[in-house]
Amino acid sequence: MAREMLNVANLEAWYGESHILHGVDFSVQEGEVVTLLGRNGAGRTTTLRAIMGLVGARKGSVRIEGVESVGLAPHQVARMGVGYCPEERGIFAGLSTEENLLLPPRLKGAQGMQLAEIYDIFPNLLERAASPGTRLSGGEQQMLAVARILRTGARLLLLDEISEGLAPVIVQKLGDVIRTLRSKGITVVLVEQNFRFYVMERGKMVKQFAQSELASQMGLLQEFLGV
Repeated sequence: MAREMLNVANLEAWYGESHILHGVDFSVQEGEVVTLLGRNGAGRTTTLRAIMGLVGARKGSVRIEGVESVGLAPHQVARMGVGYCPEERGIFAGLSTEENLLLPPRLKGAQGMQLAEIYDIFPNLLERAASPGTRLSGGEQQMLAVARILRTGARLLLLDEISEGLAPVIVQKLGDVIRTLRSKGITVVLVEQNFRFYVMERGKMVKQFAQSELASQMGLLQEFLGV
C-alpha cells in the first residue's frame, strides 16, 4: 500500500490583507499524480505556493511524508524533497542548458537523476546542451525547468501550468514525461488537466474525482469552470 506523501489540512493563506485560501484539504499518495482544477483566481497557484511557504502568511497543516512543514521557510521545505516549478520557469538565460542542469545542489541523502538519465527522458535537452537559455523554445525551457528539479532528487513535484502556451506535440511530450516520473515513484501535484482531479472554488476544494469519472463530471466542470 502506497504511503502518504502529502497531506494538506485546513490550509489558509494570505497575500497581505487578501485572504486567498479558506481551508484547503487534500492528500496525495507516493507515486500519484493529481491535478488542481479551477477558474483563474480560484487559488490553484496559491495552493502550490502555500505548500512551499511562498505566501505572505499561512496556517493549517501541510505534512510532507508525515512531517509538519507549515512553520518552515521555503528553503527548508525544499530540503524535505519538494520541488516547485513556477509558471514563469526561472531559467538562467546567460547559462547553457547543461549549466542550468548542473547548477542546483543535490538534496542531502537524495539520489538525483544523472545527466544521462535526464537526457534520456528529455532528448531535446541533449541536442541543446550547449545552447544558452535565451535560445531555447518555450517547450524546451519548460522541459529544462522540470529537468532541473529532478537533478536535485526531489520526490514531490509541484508543477504550475507547465503546458501553458505550448504546442500540442510538446504538451504530449510533457504528459509522457509525467507518466515516466510516476513509474519511478515520483509524486506530482499539477495545476493542469491530467490524472486525478481536485476542483477549487473561492479558495477551497469543492470536489474530487478520478480521470475515469471525467465524462460523468462534465456538468460539474461546466458549472465551476465556465467551460
